[in-house]
Amino acid sequence: MAKDLTTCQVDRQNILNNELAITELQKQTGIQGVVFEERLRFTKAMVATYFDVDERTIERYVSDNIDEISSNGYEIVKGARLKAFIKCIAEQDVPDINVGNISSRTSQIALFDFRAFLNVAMLLVESKNAKVLRQIILDIFNAISIVDEFY
Repeated sequence: MAKDLTTCQVDRQNILNNELAITELQKQTGIQGVVFEERLRFTKAMVATYFDVDERTIERYVSDNIDEISSNGYEIVKGARLKAFIKCIAEQDVPDINVGNISSRTSQIALFDFRAFLNVAMLLVESKNAKVLRQIILDIFNAISIVDEFY
């Protein structure tokens, strides 16, 4: 039976807890973000752009699923870490259009790591890009599961 990642938190978490699957997804999809603190990160603007939805849609999903998404790498960054993130954006020469409107006056920013980004993809029903990514997630996870069963 096919998994419906949009409705089953257990299935989502099983995938997100599988480091091999996450690594393979990152490698095969080639999704670009900002490397910060040795992890791939995405701003809310980047997530909304990738999934071709409004930022308010992302905010609604985060608000409705805050515990789940936070446990998978979503966080609000402020203070010294925010300054370090802004510096990191400048060093990696990431265009403003990609990360959103971030300036020295920004007091905090929401960041998603790759697992939280995938978590949003698994929840988001309004996006064709999320639907395609969900299928890739399932294909990779199923392939890894078959290999695991074989050995």
